[in-house]
Amino acid sequence: MTGTHTTGAGPFLSVEDLVVEYPTARGPFRAVDRVSFQLERGGSLAVVGESGCGKSTLARALVRLLRPTSGRIVLDGTDIAGLAERRLRPLRRRVQMVFQDPYGSLDPHLTAQQIVAEPLRLSGVGDRAERARRAAGLIDRVGLPATALHRRPSEFSGGQRQRIGIARALASRPELLVCDEATSALDVSVQAQVLGLLRELQAETGIAYLFIAHNLGVVREISDEVLVMNAGRIVERGPTGAVLASPAEPYTRALRRAALDPTAIRGVKPRHLLGIAAETRTAPHVPEGTRS
Repeated sequence: MTGTHTTGAGPFLSVEDLVVEYPTARGPFRAVDRVSFQLERGGSLAVVGESGCGKSTLARALVRLLRPTSGRIVLDGTDIAGLAERRLRPLRRRVQMVFQDPYGSLDPHLTAQQIVAEPLRLSGVGDRAERARRAAGLIDRVGLPATALHRRPSEFSGGQRQRIGIARALASRPELLVCDEATSALDVSVQAQVLGLLRELQAETGIAYLFIAHNLGVVREISDEVLVMNAGRIVERGPTGAVLASPAEPYTRALRRAALDPTAIRGVKPRHLLGIAAETRTAPHVPEGTRS
C-alpha cells in the first residue's frame, strides 16, 4: 500500500477497515478486526474494553509502531498505513503517544530535560541551547518544578514521570495525542491531576486525543465520544454520556457493571453511574481475551 494525499475538508484522522494480525503456529491471529472510525481536529475519542480486546494493538498501529495487515489510516488526507519509514518520518511529529508505563517508556540514563529535548534533537530543531530552553518550558508547563530539569526518571514519582512523558510527547507540537492507558498506573488523586492537565492543554492548543482505557471513569472525564471494543471489533459507539448511561450492547453493560464493583475499579469512579449502582451490585465475569 502506498500513501496518497488528497485535499479538501475532512476528519483529521480516518481509520477504515483496519486489520492487524500476528503470526502464530496455528496461523494468523487477528487482534484488530476491520475497525473503522473518525476523529475530528480538537476532538476527544476513547476506545474502551477489557484487557486483551485489541485496543493497545490499535493504538500502536495508529502511531505506526507496528504495520497494519490491511486497511487505511488516513491522517489529514495522507494514508500512512503502508508508508515506508522514510516517508513516514516527517509525519511522526504530528501524532505522538503517551504510554501506560511512565517509567519503562523513559530512558533511565537521561535527565528530564534531555528526555523532553530528544524529539527536538531527532527533528533537527534548533541548537542545543534552544532545545534545552524549549524542554524547560514544557517541563514547567506540565507542572514540574525547575529542580526537575536535571533529575533522572528514578528520582520521580509515577505521576511526575507521566508528566515528563506528556511533555516529551508535546515537544514536537503534535496535532493528535494517543494515550494508551496513560493514567491506569497512577493513584486516583494523581490520575485526576493528569486528566486535568490534558484538558487544559486541549483547551489551549486544540490538540485531539485518542484515549485507550478500560476505566469508564477516566473515559467519562476526558472523551466526547467512545468506541467499545471486544475481541478486536468495535461493538458499540456514540457520545460518551449516552453510551455509559444507556449501553445498548450486553458487553458494554457488563463493562459498566464491572466498573461499579468496588473490587474491580481503579481510579475515578463515574459519578453519574453511582445512582444506578443498585441494579448492578454484582459484576459478572468478563472473560479475559488473548489480544494485547
